[in-house]
Amino acid sequence: MWGIELRDKSEISLARQIFLTLKQRILAGQIAQGEALPSTRELAKGVGVSRNTVSEAYDMLWTEGFIVSRQGAPSRVAEGLQITSGNAAPNPERTKEPTPILWDFKTGQPDLSLFPRQLWSQMIGQAASHLSVRQLAYSSPRGYWPLCEEIAHWLLRSRSMEVDPEDIFITSGATQALHLLVDLLYREGHAFALESPSHQGIRTVIGDRGYPLHWMPVDNQGADISTLRDQNVAAVYVTPSHQFPLGGILPAGRRAALIRLAMANDFYVIEDDYDSEFRYAVAPVSPIYSMDSSRVIYVGTFSKTLFPALRLGFAILPKPLQARWKHHRMYMDVQNPILEQIALAEFLNKRKMDKHVQRMRRVYGEKRNVLLRSVERSFGSSVQPWGDVSGLHVALQFPGMEFGESFIRACREAGIRIASVSQYCSIPGDHQDKLLVGYGHLSHGQIEKGIEALHEFIARGVEGS
Repeated sequence: MWGIELRDKSEISLARQIFLTLKQRILAGQIAQGEALPSTRELAKGVGVSRNTVSEAYDMLWTEGFIVSRQGAPSRVAEGLQITSGNAAPNPERTKEPTPILWDFKTGQPDLSLFPRQLWSQMIGQAASHLSVRQLAYSSPRGYWPLCEEIAHWLLRSRSMEVDPEDIFITSGATQALHLLVDLLYREGHAFALESPSHQGIRTVIGDRGYPLHWMPVDNQGADISTLRDQNVAAVYVTPSHQFPLGGILPAGRRAALIRLAMANDFYVIEDDYDSEFRYAVAPVSPIYSMDSSRVIYVGTFSKTLFPALRLGFAILPKPLQARWKHHRMYMDVQNPILEQIALAEFLNKRKMDKHVQRMRRVYGEKRNVLLRSVERSFGSSVQPWGDVSGLHVALQFPGMEFGESFIRACREAGIRIASVSQYCSIPGDHQDKLLVGYGHLSHGQIEKGIEALHEFIARGVEGS
């Protein structure tokens, strides 16, 4: 009756099921405004429930304003409630099911199967069992103080960085840090300088706010700093230790020039230390922060090192920015979840991070070698790798070829997920001869078979052109 179908074993009460069904039909226009509802006795008999159950459902409708009632008259549907048409014709065009991804070369994906989950679970459990009443309350927008101290020790061990824990602020990954920094550093009439190509995340953060951008072309040594001269700059964002996506290392001369420009023109440098833990040929590259901490904001994350769902990162802030950062963070979300911060502090303190990074550096180094051998075996020596000495992806240059959006879509339809470097460029067509191949999350066999599949796909395209 009235389209009401009740489920006896549902966790939703029978009265609320009646209420929800009638509400939905009213909003869809299937029960017209002004239409009289059946009496509680009649509806109860029709759907096989007690009269009290129907009365409770009608009370819900009346309380929320879906029906109006007068003593001695039937309840009627209130005016002006229809939102959608109950008779709308179904869309004849059904969304096509996407082709399953067989070979996934997505970038930035760590190998989560090797993360020590049991150890992490134990540390989370210990953090929960020792949680004090005070730690259940709101804390400082700085973050958990022992974690700030452990991050400072970790940076000294891993990067030879001497950092005051007072300057470290915990974030929900690097993304939140960038959101906060863009708003903190913006000045009217001044542009944010970004590398081209660069990560879409920072471009989106700035672009969504409508702030102006200045592009710095990137070569195999990173950003061309000379383009900043005579520019009104709010801040410069760089990935100097492993440029994303081309992988170059910003040389000391360009770093020094960047710092001099920042000092002379009163702007800050945002240093995103992208994938610097995983360097395979030599020791990790020293950050720009080590050259001058007064003009550099260092941003780091544990998402790639440990696991993305952790959502913990940090920013090292010069003193003049700290009060405003605390204000913005206080009215954004105050703090990160405490259990994960406590567990991560313990993970760092017990040197479990050091052990995990050492292991993964070896694992990823082996995968990198498998990838490069597979590329040479399938494509020969004509295909040149960029940025192959660190990180979880490689840029492959195919001289004389062009990989546009249609190629990327065709790959996806063939079950291959891959990106072109041109997708990350400010000027359409730049670096169109390069593909990005992520390998951190893949097994040796998946890498080998995936490169073979990519070679066959490209060969078919060349033969059919």
